Amino acid sequence: MTQKIVIVGGGYIGAELAQSLDDKADVTLIEPRSHFVHAPAMIRAVVDPALLDRALIPYDALLERGRVLRARAASVDGSGVTLEDGQHVPASQIVIATGSGNATPFKPAGDDIEAFRAENARVHAQLRAATSVAIVGGGAVGTELAGEIAHAMPDKRITLISGQPRLIPDKPARLGTALARKLEQAGVELILGQRANDLESMTAPHAGLLRLSDGSTRNFDLIFPALGARAQSDLLQDLPGVRIGAAGRVKVDPWLRPSTYPNVFAAGDVADPGDAMTIVATSRQLPWLKKTLLGLGEGTPLEQLKRYKPWGERAPILVPLGPQRGNSYLGLFTAGDLVTRMIKGKDLFIGKYRLLFKQT
Repeated sequence: MTQKIVIVGGGYIGAELAQSLDDKADVTLIEPRSHFVHAPAMIRAVVDPALLDRALIPYDALLERGRVLRARAASVDGSGVTLEDGQHVPASQIVIATGSGNATPFKPAGDDIEAFRAENARVHAQLRAATSVAIVGGGAVGTELAGEIAHAMPDKRITLISGQPRLIPDKPARLGTALARKLEQAGVELILGQRANDLESMTAPHAGLLRLSDGSTRNFDLIFPALGARAQSDLLQDLPGVRIGAAGRVKVDPWLRPSTYPNVFAAGDVADPGDAMTIVATSRQLPWLKKTLLGLGEGTPLEQLKRYKPWGERAPILVPLGPQRGNSYLGLFTAGDLVTRMIKGKDLFIGKYRLLFKQT
């Protein structure tokens, strides 16, 4: 019998997994958007909207034997996936990789790519018109955005606000310290250890007043919320045995199973196997999923296959501050401008993903 693998979500896990299995199984990728949204480039696209032409990549050429269904999944069970139009897609194994949502314009609010382009253009125009800019959140997105604006628009007064005492607080302090020093050298004001209260919106840029936790107030022409992602786990919530954890992520067993269905797996941002919500996590989850699914197709019981081992605390992270500067944590050491620029800052991995999707 032909192994039928259905993958829900065409992000970093779903797209590459589907292509890697395309010549080995009957693969169906279910994805409601017409284009892959390369998230790291969306931060730079705030200051350079022309980048969208390369970083929004159509799914048309991804698979040669399998199929990409432009549709939204409504439910999942052990027999397959049911779409919103009622169509049932049968499966031997199902991988749920629905990813996470973030504030606009870092990720689309819906499925319409042209609407996302329009939102990017609107925010870019707001940024160009602004004199004072606040970024609320000192994680990777907020830190990178501050660096991108400071590089491309050095005339802006940029303030980065975080309730944490340092940038990128889940990584060694030397990474956040180095990034903070470079942002200050670029003219960015850092307010660390203070929360920004009463944001008009947690998900969209806006103008207005920010009240800090010390009671002071600051007015800004444009405020970017960058307060972290939340898993898009609605499809999984009604599965038997599912447990939802922090940021909406689902708990999984050592074989990335989120429920009592033995053939349903969850991966990427939507799952919490011990990896952070980063693209780096896919570098371990993808090869494990491919090997495991092929082993199941050959008839090997899952419990006889190797368990998944997450990155843990040594997971790398690369944080460019524009195309020239930045710092990276590579597990054993922290690297500076040259390494960060060559690995990520210069191209943001756009070339890699255009090649994956067979785009010139």
